[in-house]
Amino acid sequence: MEKKEFKQQFVAYLLLVVGSALFAAGDVMFVNPYIMAPGGTYGLSNVLNTLWPWRIAFYAICMDVPLLIIGTLILGPKFGVKTVISTILIFLFTLLFENVWGYNPVIHDGPIVAQPIEGFSMVPITDGGGWFVPDYFLNTIVAGLIYGVAIGMIFRSGATSGGSDIISMILHKYTKISLGTLVLIVDSCITLTTLIAVGDIRLPIYSIILIFVESKVIDLVVEGTKSYKTAFIVTDKLDEVKDYILNEMHRGGTCITGEGLYNGTERKMIYVTMERADFVKLRANLRRLDPSAFVNVIESSEIMGKGFKALPVEE
Repeated sequence: MEKKEFKQQFVAYLLLVVGSALFAAGDVMFVNPYIMAPGGTYGLSNVLNTLWPWRIAFYAICMDVPLLIIGTLILGPKFGVKTVISTILIFLFTLLFENVWGYNPVIHDGPIVAQPIEGFSMVPITDGGGWFVPDYFLNTIVAGLIYGVAIGMIFRSGATSGGSDIISMILHKYTKISLGTLVLIVDSCITLTTLIAVGDIRLPIYSIILIFVESKVIDLVVEGTKSYKTAFIVTDKLDEVKDYILNEMHRGGTCITGEGLYNGTERKMIYVTMERADFVKLRANLRRLDPSAFVNVIESSEIMGKGFKALPVEE
């Protein structure tokens, strides 16, 4: 057991390191050159770096550390060791990429030139290293993919993003507005700073597209590609349906006894969770098993326990 736990922790910290490095690379090489701000302290740091040139890493760490301290004082010790390590690693990797790579874009249309060319819509490099013709759409998609993989790996490691999310958590404590709504509001405000700072309506729009791509990739990295269905089957042919689930599908389930609202008759209900392919088989055979069965099917984003994903190891 100790060997298995050590392996799990090793993989978790490996994901944390690689995810932090990817996040820093995505921010410095793809997000910052296009002056996008897809939420978070690093999104705001990109805008500040454009207005008042200073290292993105320095701007971000000056916000992250106070937020972690304030969040701990107000919310309690919710932020684990891995979140603190992630904050430090992203800072160090971002500083490394800034010093080694600079703010040159990876994706651009044509060469980087010393002076803007008349007739072309060009963007200056933050540190004065030249001008380039942007390819906003391709860069946004690639940046979203990198951000999504990076943050997904950090989440898989057991860390959280911290940063501006702490502001949302604090506001949630006092306003009782849903956390998801507050995260959207805070990140939207950060995204809109690009419009205020630069005056280009395209920047917040592309930042929103980036956030959308990022969110979808995070789901794929954290949850994987498997899709699960949970079915609640109310049936008078309990034995037939149960036998099919156990012997043909090789799945378990839970039998629940209930009472019909209309006439008070006792009814049996089977609660079962399965992969999409198994559900297709069950649906195809339910009419044969019980033509009068009533079935409610819901999407299940995450299933933990025997036969599915293992329960997380307590840190």
